[in-house]
Amino acid sequence: MRPNAQRLSLLLAALLVLAACGGGGGTAGGTAQPAGPPQRGGELTVLESSSFAGGWPSGLDPATNTTGGANISQMSAIYGGLFLLTANDDGSDPRVVPNQAEGYELLDGGRTVKITLRDGIRFSDGTPFDAQAVVFNLQRALASPCSCKPTWPLADGGITAQDARTVVLTFTRPYAAVINSFPVANTNWIASPTALQKMGEEQFRINPVGAGPFTVVSNQLSSLLVLQRNPTYFKPDRPYLDKLTFQSIGGDQPAYQALLAGQAQAYEGLSTTPLLEQAQSSGRLTVTVQPPTSPYVIQLNTKTAPFDDKRAREAIYRATDFDSISKGLFRGLYPVSQSFTGPGGLFHEQAVPGYPTYDPEQAKQLVSQLGGLTVELGTLNGYVAQQVMTALQTQWQAAGITVTTKNYELSTLVQQFNSGQWQSMLQTAGAWDPASGVGVGFRFGSTSPFSGVADPQLDQLLDGAAATVDPVGRQQLYNEAGKYISDNAYAPFGLAFAAANIATPGVYGPGLTTKIPPIVVNAGVIWDEVWRVQQQ
Repeated sequence: MRPNAQRLSLLLAALLVLAACGGGGGTAGGTAQPAGPPQRGGELTVLESSSFAGGWPSGLDPATNTTGGANISQMSAIYGGLFLLTANDDGSDPRVVPNQAEGYELLDGGRTVKITLRDGIRFSDGTPFDAQAVVFNLQRALASPCSCKPTWPLADGGITAQDARTVVLTFTRPYAAVINSFPVANTNWIASPTALQKMGEEQFRINPVGAGPFTVVSNQLSSLLVLQRNPTYFKPDRPYLDKLTFQSIGGDQPAYQALLAGQAQAYEGLSTTPLLEQAQSSGRLTVTVQPPTSPYVIQLNTKTAPFDDKRAREAIYRATDFDSISKGLFRGLYPVSQSFTGPGGLFHEQAVPGYPTYDPEQAKQLVSQLGGLTVELGTLNGYVAQQVMTALQTQWQAAGITVTTKNYELSTLVQQFNSGQWQSMLQTAGAWDPASGVGVGFRFGSTSPFSGVADPQLDQLLDGAAATVDPVGRQQLYNEAGKYISDNAYAPFGLAFAAANIATPGVYGPGLTTKIPPIVVNAGVIWDEVWRVQQQ
């Protein structure tokens, strides 16, 4: 069974240039269509940008990997997952489905969830994948420093094993979004307790052991991860590939050239628009653009000057023209959202009543009232983010705001948020379900280290939405939350952007050459179903 919210129809067509130009086949058109059934065997090398998914500096232990939200591909390949987000090939009907879990029940009005595990699964070291192992992992994951741990409202002792195949979660309040939160969280990835205890954390983070489709051959942190087929995987005919390699690379341009040179077969997260258009028109690569779930947001740290003053926050709203950025830099290819989800996500609301729109004269007046405004704006390295940040700097300076900019790698960005020593950050905000992953609570919740806001009234709205089983009720509460953020000028939203995956001909797989809404920036590729045509 699954929450009714997952059945909401999503507007997944005509989202951005990428969708307009088509999703695959190397030229305009739909998703890549294989000529026959999946083939067993072969190897695949997948490139990942070093500024995001290509960095795993703390290793691949679910509880100690501080960049786990970026490393969903690597983690899923090793651990599989209790649940997966899947969709039809064209991205329609996205839904969370059991994987290593067999099913679940929401009980007591959403205060309890009972998860049943599949019978007979074993970790690749031969030990049982049972309820005790899952309880051990959930408790450890929730105590971890990873930004990808969920914020569940658990009761004391709220994670228990009812029997060998049943895990029970008990919450202090209804929490209807719990199952949707799994695919994007470290609680989804179950490690072998025996292997962890035998190796110790330091060794386990290099050579992790799970029950996923692949096992680790070698792991050079933030460089090269080599995996091979798990012969004891619980799906007898999977995975199709014999070998899967993840290789870090310096960005979109070298990745694109490496694919054309035959040095790799896939790249996740292409965001450089000219390269994307080149790839689409080349006829040499399959291009799959995912439905955008996470609009950019200019996070403002309201806990410190200057953005503890609402006038400074409103000056940023009034000085920001995302519509002209979309049209001028990206030819109107990316839709602009006034709230915290994109068109590919649940509960998307395009326009917010009373949203403070672009008004440069009013921005100048507010800056004058403040006696001037000096701002540091940071963001991750990445083509779209860098282009947008430069445009924002120009717009803000035209309104009399003094602006300096700073670029971060993911690991240093996490450190900066944790320190609290930041003023404004251009980030993505949102998730397929707003209550999960880097959803609205991640960016606006009082207890999140990645938030610049501490407002009990907003917390109450977000908690209430996450607790509500009825999708209509959830939509209403999220609408109220979007308006509340706008009314308090907490953070302006912008381009609803989604990256593309590119692959060489003959490579197929869900989320790689088909559309699945991204769960954190990139789509969650289902690696046990990825295959490639073998060369004769």
